Amino acid sequence: MGEPKGQAAGLSAGQVWLMAVAAGVAVANLYYNQPLLGDIGREWGAAGRALGWVPTLTQVGYALGMLLIVPLGDSLERRRIIVTMTLLSTLSMVGMASSQSLAWMVGASFAVGLTTVIPQLLIPFAAHLAAPSEQGKVVGMVMSGLLVGILLSRTAAGVVGTQLGWRAMFWIGAGLMLVLAGVLRWRLPVQPAAEVLSYPALLKSLVSLVREEPVLRLHALLGALTFGAFGAFWATLALYLQSMPGHYGAQVAGLFGLVGVAGALAAPLVGRYADVRGDRKINALAIGVLLASFGVLWWGREWLWAIGLGVILLDLGAQSNHISNQTRVYALRPAARSRLNTLYMVTYFAGGASGSYVGTAAWTHFGWAGVCGVGAGLSLAALLLLGVGALRKASTPA
Repeated sequence: MGEPKGQAAGLSAGQVWLMAVAAGVAVANLYYNQPLLGDIGREWGAAGRALGWVPTLTQVGYALGMLLIVPLGDSLERRRIIVTMTLLSTLSMVGMASSQSLAWMVGASFAVGLTTVIPQLLIPFAAHLAAPSEQGKVVGMVMSGLLVGILLSRTAAGVVGTQLGWRAMFWIGAGLMLVLAGVLRWRLPVQPAAEVLSYPALLKSLVSLVREEPVLRLHALLGALTFGAFGAFWATLALYLQSMPGHYGAQVAGLFGLVGVAGALAAPLVGRYADVRGDRKINALAIGVLLASFGVLWWGREWLWAIGLGVILLDLGAQSNHISNQTRVYALRPAARSRLNTLYMVTYFAGGASGSYVGTAAWTHFGWAGVCGVGAGLSLAALLLLGVGALRKASTPA
């Protein structure tokens, strides 16, 4: 009582913006490598499937970090964990910048993924502190920052890689993380643990949540399938652009990230809609847009402007589905938001890692048609799963 609209105790508008910026800066670490794969491969004489291990192990590390580290947000003070992981992420980025072989880079990529779980600690933090009627809006704001970070990371990496070499981007990223650790320590509020549980009990409770929450299971699988489609595209875009008659480099690949910002900026709007509506219509519409994007990417494969249109649809569909999923999952059990986020996001990024790997394998054997086929197939599978979920809900007695 007595709190301004849109605020809860311990959360200000400035802190929401800080969380959004921090989520974007941190998550960018996971995606700097994608538009630089061609340059990295030339330095070490690697291509195709071998290079695919760099983005794939980054996503695998991220999924493992969410499984083992993010649940601690429910049982320990969140600010301390966030600052600690930001410092460890700094060291991992130094490892990327100083890589002396492809094997070294693959290992460092895994470390970057493992430590860059800061956004997945920040999002439940924001949801917990937000007013109940505006959780979707606040989550959407923080997610908007995260999504802009994902997209602009590719643009930044493409420009910096072209001008200064691929290593420079990772050195810059390490510096940004070091500065971010200080700002977060200064500006974030202290948040006591939601539940006092031992680490083994915390991990054991994940099994119970999966078993007891069918809404979690459905939306986690929807997220995995759509992020797999998303990853298949972005893990191979730089390779495809290099194969085109214009032999476009890292800078052009990175600039496609700017095009996708339009989809990321829709995140707060989707969050507001999710606060009002409890159905899954937005999931169906979003996945339909994602499916259509791969049709556009195949049809317009010879023209950069058409690929850009496909990117807008791709990001709009994938991110709208993601926000809707998260809003529904966070509403299930307030005291377990970090663990719910862990289960959702582990599944989500396992899907992304699989999509990245399958996408690069499809590129190696079938070219751009294979990539578009993988993306469309995963999108169609998500629509079918959503339809099955709707039928089961309709057949369940009230």
